[in-house]
Amino acid sequence: EKSKVGHANWGAQFKEALQVNGGGDDDDDDGGSPSLQDYLAHFITLPWKLLFAFVPPTDYCGGWLCFFSALLAIGIVTMIINDMASLLGCVLCLPDEITAITFVAMGTSLPDTFASITAAKGEPYADSSVGNVTGSNSVNVFLGLGLPWMMAAFAWTVADDNLKWQNQYQFHPDLTETLGPPGQRKQAFVVMAGSLAFSVAIFTACALVCIFCLALRRKLVGGELGGPAASKWGTAAAFTCLWFL
Repeated sequence: EKSKVGHANWGAQFKEALQVNGGGDDDDDDGGSPSLQDYLAHFITLPWKLLFAFVPPTDYCGGWLCFFSALLAIGIVTMIINDMASLLGCVLCLPDEITAITFVAMGTSLPDTFASITAAKGEPYADSSVGNVTGSNSVNVFLGLGLPWMMAAFAWTVADDNLKWQNQYQFHPDLTETLGPPGQRKQAFVVMAGSLAFSVAIFTACALVCIFCLALRRKLVGGELGGPAASKWGTAAAFTCLWFL
């Protein structure tokens, strides 16, 4: 019986994905007929709606199948957006470090942005939306970088000698302190820092400004989100300018 309900709910996801506003476009609905903006948004987002319609509902495996399938779908979307952002930076002839902290960062953060918007609209407090932003960055740094780097470190440790690695890192002058003297280095996973210090410094400065603004809003307005129109739009404009900076 439960599987039948799951199959029905899964089929309903595809029907809702194909209809404007999830099928709530009938004239007798309280919301009225969908607007031109609703139709435009529907056709623009239709491929993504169909992609996520393949995510099974929570009726299967206690919801765990839905959880991991949703993570996979989000990963696919993030990968596509990341590649498109990288190509845009290449076409505009921007340096890699600028592309990374602007277009690529924006592309990979879009799913988090929409999740925060949904949380801000659906929750009476700002904890979920603000916590989602800080939590997603923590996952990106600790899991998104830590897990693949750990796997690569183990793989390079047990791998056979690689000629390309020997030519690139065996006599590299900047690796003496970490890998030992040239000619005696053992093969290991290497990631050159490059402009990492610059990117981290920019992120830290902007994060501190955002935290200060949120604390100031709590004292002056009474909350981190919403409030009078002037403070609401002013904060949004200030945070947007931080991204451009």
